[in-house]
Amino acid sequence: MKYRLFVALLILTESLLAQSEWPIFRGSQQLTASVSADLPSQLQLLASFQTEDDIKASPVVKDGVAYCGSTDGYFYAFNLRGELKWKFQAENAIEAPAILLDGKVIFGSLDGWLFCLNQADGELVWKYKTDNQIIGSANWHQGAEQTVVAVGSYDYFLHGVDLRDGRNLWKYESDNFINGAPALYGNKVVFGGCDGFLHLVNLETGQVAKKIELSTYVASSPAIVGHEAYVGDYEGRFFAIDLDKGNVSWTYDDPEKNLPFIASPAVSGNYIVLGNEDRQLYCFQRKDGKLVWTKRLSNRINSSSVIVGSKVVTATMDGMLFMHALKTGEELWSYEIGSQMVSSPAFYQGKIIIGANDGRIYILGEK
Repeated sequence: MKYRLFVALLILTESLLAQSEWPIFRGSQQLTASVSADLPSQLQLLASFQTEDDIKASPVVKDGVAYCGSTDGYFYAFNLRGELKWKFQAENAIEAPAILLDGKVIFGSLDGWLFCLNQADGELVWKYKTDNQIIGSANWHQGAEQTVVAVGSYDYFLHGVDLRDGRNLWKYESDNFINGAPALYGNKVVFGGCDGFLHLVNLETGQVAKKIELSTYVASSPAIVGHEAYVGDYEGRFFAIDLDKGNVSWTYDDPEKNLPFIASPAVSGNYIVLGNEDRQLYCFQRKDGKLVWTKRLSNRINSSSVIVGSKVVTATMDGMLFMHALKTGEELWSYEIGSQMVSSPAFYQGKIIIGANDGRIYILGEK
């Protein structure tokens, strides 16, 4: 009885946290993009925020303020009425989502800088240089003595950086570009590389714990539930990987379709949802990889879906937003943004926040 009460309180706490913040790409450090909250079945445009170039980064949100970079070279903080709070000039395009951590905002740019700003006013705290572009979100591990921020770069390295001062702690070398974000697994991170491997790296030491061969490029970010990671590759395969055993538990592979999974998976209960370049939105059973449903949407899907309660929200490359029922795939709602979207939606207190290639970040909810 006490255990059940503890589990119920834990679930309630996670739900309340999800309502008050979306501090990282995909909402949590495990990158599952799933919250047990309510989302209205009909969303309307509440506000928007305009930048000077494409929005490819995905916004993060905390305490009623959204944070997102633009390819115009600026990083912005604005409230959900679309009013600017502050902006910071990074001097190069920003495609990487930020993380919000201990009153700081941390994000990478296409010239290889990792920036750390004060969340309150946008003042620079430190910056750290990698040798090629950063387009994926960072992640972190809070140890006994220090907090390590881990970020991948196109210089082939995963970089471990001290949150306090931006000092390099270690570098782990993969065999190709690191495109996506690393997901947290205990004191390790898990990420796929363009070298066709799934890497498990200890954040305290920077040493590899496991290196699991998949096959070809992994451009997206893995989601982790328990001891399993879920990720798609560039040839249309989707994998469940047992991180303890270091092997593939199951694989989805349709030999007649080999277009890339650019999008990252969203996971809730026994359901995994993600879109593909073939225009299909897929829902798999988490336990065995069996296909639950597919829906053909209006265009390619590079943006990563989010699951809010019993609903799935997905953006397409022709500027459409869709909402589907998680269990059946029934279309519940659609909305035309009208501009290509590779940014992934954030969820915050009944609202969806997403960027588009018209340079605008849209805030949708119930009026």
